[in-house]
Amino acid sequence: METKDEVFKNPIEQSSDFKFDQRVVKVFDDMVTRSVPFYIEIQRMISELAGEYAKSKTTIYDLGCSTGTTMVNMNATVAKDVKFIGIDDSKEMLVQCGENLMKAGFEREFDLQYADLNKGVEIKNASVVVLCLTLQFIRPLHREKLLQEIHQGIHEGGCLILVEKILGEESILNRNFIKYYYDFKKRNQYSEMEIAQKREALENVLIPYKLSEDQEMLLKAGFSHTEVFFKWYNFSGIIALK
Repeated sequence: METKDEVFKNPIEQSSDFKFDQRVVKVFDDMVTRSVPFYIEIQRMISELAGEYAKSKTTIYDLGCSTGTTMVNMNATVAKDVKFIGIDDSKEMLVQCGENLMKAGFEREFDLQYADLNKGVEIKNASVVVLCLTLQFIRPLHREKLLQEIHQGIHEGGCLILVEKILGEESILNRNFIKYYYDFKKRNQYSEMEIAQKREALENVLIPYKLSEDQEMLLKAGFSHTEVFFKWYNFSGIIALK
């Protein structure tokens, strides 16, 4: 049973940057389901796309794999001779991810690795790479290089699946989209204080780009085509083809 997210329920005297520590890991699945619109549907779409583009005897990388939800979902749509590699910079997340994969009865080859994606990543023999709500946490200075490294390690005909929180292209609409997003969180039983305190904690950690900026970065990194497969106000899903 999921533990309810109450990380920001009580007043915090001094705000600190958001961290994926043990306190967050324990409630992460509840947190992301209540905080990301259509999260379960996005996960289903990722697994469908992965099933379409994963090639026999290649590797799927889940960069920022968190508790392993994406890998568990892809396990049902991808051939068993495809290896999974999950990478995260939270050791606590990786422990939970390993436990979840075992509970899901994983029989395929997989590897979980601790790494800071700000320092780059080595991608080998990949047909699919997933960045689900991960690139937004990479420092802007390092994003283009990371996407170039991903592109370099993907086989021709493979893809990158990118899900991100984004900024609106126009400032007035962007303000409206943020308002609608906070309304969504209130409908999911988050209080005004919880929303405000989490927003402050994420301010210097989660730095979103516009959808057009993400697509431009992907094309600059060498991907031949990008297509938006999901859009809800200030959240988007993009598939980039090599």
